[in-house]
Amino acid sequence: MNSFEDVYNKYFPRVYSFIFNLCRDSSLSEEITQEAFYRAYVAFDRYNGSCDIFTWLAAIAKNTYFNYLRKNKIKLVELDEADGQSVESPEDAVFRAFESRQVQLAVNKLPKKYKDVVFLRVYAELPYSEIASYLGICQSSAKVIFHRAKEMLRKELTV
Repeated sequence: MNSFEDVYNKYFPRVYSFIFNLCRDSSLSEEITQEAFYRAYVAFDRYNGSCDIFTWLAAIAKNTYFNYLRKNKIKLVELDEADGQSVESPEDAVFRAFESRQVQLAVNKLPKKYKDVVFLRVYAELPYSEIASYLGICQSSAKVIFHRAKEMLRKELTV
């Protein structure tokens, strides 16, 4: 990449999609993505290439989003929301919203290293190699942490 403008043009859609997967709000996703790219621009000289640039941007975006939640005292973020075009019944929509809230609560209860791997794997759709690189662990550790996180979530959600 020759400039930050190139990085912005190439990665904006992926970072926006990552944030949208977290919050399911297009205007908030736009705002968070813009703020994340501003923070990345300010820190661009400190990017050392030890991980893929998208992994670095996704981490900045995730932290920006969580800062937004803390600042606004928002504890839950729906994973799914009815988009008005759904053909499901109102009862199904309520049940689906309840399930997604339970999943989000369970993910938020995970220890930090497990939560980080889950977010990077599920929401950012990163391969284990990039997750490992970003977190400074080996690829097999990333896989084990993700597997253990899934087991923790399974136990939490079946109780």
